[in-house]
Amino acid sequence: MDIQKIRHDFPALAKKWNGKYPIYFDNACMTLKPVQVINAMNEYYNEYPVCGGRSLHRMAKKVDENVTRSREKLQKFLGASRPEEIIFTRNTTEGLNLVANCFDFKKGDMVLTSDREHNSNLIPWQVQVRKKGIRHVIVHSNPDNTFDIAGFEDLLSKSKNVRLVSMVHTSNLDGYTIPAKDIIRIAHDHGALVMLDGAQSAPHKPMDVREIDVDFFVLSVHKMLGPTGMGVLYGKYHLLEEIAPFIVGGDTVSDTTFEGAKFLPPPEKFEAGLQNYAGMIGCGAAVDYLNRTGLSNIEKHEENLNRIITSGIKDFPGLKIIGPHDPHMRGGIISFTVDLKKGGDAHDIAIILDETENIAVRSGAFCVHSWFNYRKCEAAVRASLYLYNTEDEARKFIDVLGKTIGLFN
Repeated sequence: MDIQKIRHDFPALAKKWNGKYPIYFDNACMTLKPVQVINAMNEYYNEYPVCGGRSLHRMAKKVDENVTRSREKLQKFLGASRPEEIIFTRNTTEGLNLVANCFDFKKGDMVLTSDREHNSNLIPWQVQVRKKGIRHVIVHSNPDNTFDIAGFEDLLSKSKNVRLVSMVHTSNLDGYTIPAKDIIRIAHDHGALVMLDGAQSAPHKPMDVREIDVDFFVLSVHKMLGPTGMGVLYGKYHLLEEIAPFIVGGDTVSDTTFEGAKFLPPPEKFEAGLQNYAGMIGCGAAVDYLNRTGLSNIEKHEENLNRIITSGIKDFPGLKIIGPHDPHMRGGIISFTVDLKKGGDAHDIAIILDETENIAVRSGAFCVHSWFNYRKCEAAVRASLYLYNTEDEARKFIDVLGKTIGLFN
């Protein structure tokens, strides 16, 4: 990849803060937007800023054409069988909640999740425990934070009513990717469906939902160069036909009477009301950008940066990297805790990195509070990388982090 050429596509990287350009290492939260995505959305607002899916005039038809094109691009991006399997949502959270609320759970049905789930794949199941009487069971990781496949298979073999396995594909905690294909095979052998939280996998590595045979897959487009407030739920078409709609109203039905309604097929029955058409169109532009760059290239680039940073910080006093030691197993994420002798915490480190050298990282529990609370672990610092980050930025991060930790030791 020509990193410098790529960087010219991102206006935010050209803006100085306190006289310095930003080093943006908070990509697991949200990625920056290239001009190609911004221009595609501006074209909608400037040329045909009207409602899609309803009217028959030329501008409305232009909206429909471009939204359909974006849906088809996402279908191919994920390897789905047909564009109707792509449901536009606001984010990963909405996709997970859609399935949690619409799936036909019965009292006593079991849902399995891992011990490293984002709150978006934890709280919906806690709600369904109270609402529908399901059982929610946690599959705990190995000591090195890798997935316990043997324990998972043993749990399934002993449980006869597991309806759904819903797990984070690549963790925003440490970048570790679970062995999804094996998990799906084992779950299917025991009669359970599988949903993957792909918020941290889809933007960083090639994905083929049919090849791994996953039943549901959710992602946030704002984590893959796209607009804010845009996500995707993929589902096998026959499953989308079976589950009930989540939010209902305009555009979800073909006809109504005072007594009932005739719902449209997927995806329409899940996309109620006037939509974020500019966002949908921007999603297609984001997919185009990633396809031109190549997901395999992005994956290799991030791992290279992770190796540089891991090698540079692993021996810092009091620093402990979360997850597997091998950076190859952590993709583009480096999360760590630091034991600071003179006080201070992860938030202090993040603030100093930002105020001194405009290095943007995340500090806290990364919406994985349950993992931190279970281990009685304090807040951590997370540096997360993407296609526009450079080796020079990685080395700058090592240098500034070392000096920052030195202030507290």
